[in-house]
Amino acid sequence: MTDESLVERIEMWMTGQMPIIQMHGGTSVVREANPDTGEVVVELGGGCSGCGVSNITAENIRRDLIMDFEEVTDVTVRVPSSGDQGASTVEGGRGGDLKYETDAANHF
Repeated sequence: MTDESLVERIEMWMTGQMPIIQMHGGTSVVREANPDTGEVVVELGGGCSGCGVSNITAENIRRDLIMDFEEVTDVTVRVPSSGDQGASTVEGGRGGDLKYETDAANHF
């Protein structure tokens, strides 16, 4: 399976399984999905930035991706703290060019 196909599958999963992100004005984008290493990086933005339950959303995404995708073993979910939003949000809440902190958030 190629990297792109795993990214596409996870993007589709995010749209179907996490509609609450879009309903609350949030965006999400899969930054990395490596089927060889099992590593996935998802970035949340928009309304997720500064949201009091973003840590719960991030934990649900981590847990569910590992449960639903056999090849996924390690998930990192990044949530920006600055409120920056993606420049090119498209249908389904997918976004692009989100900015995030490079330091890990202590609440994840």
